[in-house]
Amino acid sequence: MGAFEIGDEHFLLNGEPFRVLAGAIHYFRVHPDHWADRIHKARLMGLNTIETYVAWNAHSPARGGFDTEGQLDLARFLDLIAAEGMYAIVRPGPFICAEWDNGGLPGWLFTDPAVGVRRNEPLYMAAVAEYFEQLLPIVASRQIDRGGPVILVQIENEYGAYGDDKDYLRALVELNRAGGITVPLTTIDQPTDQMLSDGSLPELHKTGSFGSRATERLAVLRRHQPTGPLMCAEFWNGWFDHWGAHHHTTSAEDSARELDDLLATGASVSLYMFTGGTNFGFTNGANDKGVFQPTVTSYDYDAPLSESGEVTAKYLAFREVLAKYAPVTGSLPAPAAPAPAFEVALDEFVSLWDALPELADISAAPTAGLPSMDALGQYTGFALYRSRLTPGARVLSFGEVRDRAQVFVDGNPVGVLQRDHHDRSIGLPPGERLDLLVEDQGRVNYGPRIGEDKGLIGPATLDGVTLADWQVLPLDVDGFVASGSARFALDLAGSGSLSGPAFVRGRFTAEPGKDLFLSTAGWGKGQVWINGFNLGRFWDRGPQTTLYVPGPVLRADNELVILCLHGTESTLAHFVPRPDLGHTDF
Repeated sequence: MGAFEIGDEHFLLNGEPFRVLAGAIHYFRVHPDHWADRIHKARLMGLNTIETYVAWNAHSPARGGFDTEGQLDLARFLDLIAAEGMYAIVRPGPFICAEWDNGGLPGWLFTDPAVGVRRNEPLYMAAVAEYFEQLLPIVASRQIDRGGPVILVQIENEYGAYGDDKDYLRALVELNRAGGITVPLTTIDQPTDQMLSDGSLPELHKTGSFGSRATERLAVLRRHQPTGPLMCAEFWNGWFDHWGAHHHTTSAEDSARELDDLLATGASVSLYMFTGGTNFGFTNGANDKGVFQPTVTSYDYDAPLSESGEVTAKYLAFREVLAKYAPVTGSLPAPAAPAPAFEVALDEFVSLWDALPELADISAAPTAGLPSMDALGQYTGFALYRSRLTPGARVLSFGEVRDRAQVFVDGNPVGVLQRDHHDRSIGLPPGERLDLLVEDQGRVNYGPRIGEDKGLIGPATLDGVTLADWQVLPLDVDGFVASGSARFALDLAGSGSLSGPAFVRGRFTAEPGKDLFLSTAGWGKGQVWINGFNLGRFWDRGPQTTLYVPGPVLRADNELVILCLHGTESTLAHFVPRPDLGHTDF
């Protein structure tokens, strides 16, 4: 058993001054077989604490459930932190931002328009109470005063950038305390007077989030936190990427200098990120500040430890800085030899149209309106919208497209409506059947558009006349791939090209446990699975051009499936050597 307190000047661990040297690892972005490796490498760099968010929507994709299997086994993650002799900080939100789909809030939360998120509204708070009832026993039983590693728990997340509902913050405190949380509670905000004032309560310990000008920003924090230790609870040592934008990096030298300046003040720190991980599947978030910008699959973040767990120049520079302020012990492991490059023949395919009976309930009755994906309980991935065209129809228009719709007439591609281009109308050729394959590219994770519905948003019109009859089919692409469907029957051998949308499949041998990198060059846009594990999205917009394949998903004999949304001239998949220092896929 131990004790962790906030003293007049320092954090106190069993009554003695303690500086928190933490790094963020999101367990839900790292394969669970890699957790111990990433935690160990954090200690070897000189850290003493691991910090993580909790993604409510990952644990509870449907109301009432709380999944703690595999990659969502928070208890095991915290136990591994303890086994490494380190401490833990848990940030359960309920809102986390984190460039994660919907900022961690479940899509089902918004089905009732009366729900008021991130404020003291009864419907929202009832859902949060259910979430905490399921989550907090895992955390509470692993607090330091019960022999576990957890020393701090955060209330909300950068709330001062969103609102100032003090009753909401007090309600969250009450829920945490009622759920058995006894360790100190903190808040985090960017160090401006307004955000620090709005985002916390007098009884909560305030921390800051920033990546530079530490002395100046800690001075602002000190005005609002006059006693106790100062802490930058998110030291931004890198940044994330959007599709179609540039790849963000920060120099190891500059980042190390900023970290040194911060630690020289005596403050505590948590590196955001220590290792970023991956937005596997459909988990990436998005920004929308006038233009919709979905986040890429890699969450490497230009962090000290790469997406694939490789030591980088930034890691070594940070280790040198940390050694000035705390003991750094242990030898770094030798880097693993990268797997050789090789090709995989993709020799089977099935068009999306032929696979449709296994992707959706094609007998679903048409509706008299235009339902969103959310209205049908489809909170991620794809849906197919179908209708009939009137003779001579020319211009199809919608109120809004969220987020990307491929338009087909009689199965033939017509064009694409893209939210980030503000597309809402398209000219149509003559035909009878209208299909729109709609992709939710990731829910907004920051700002007022959190929780908005996905899919096609009405009104839908043909030449200005309402198009009212729609059959909307939520597509279970993960289930289809996992089923090992026999519909992969058509032979691609020797054809040299492919028309999309279609699933293609190939098989290959590999060394189990050894990481791979799959090039997505030439494949346009789509999704990739290996042995049923959804690696994530790819898009030739860049900047990401490869997908990270965690070694634990591999077997001696493997199945690769690619959903190719458009045509491609290649039926070969290329596994490529690891990028230098694992940084990353670009």
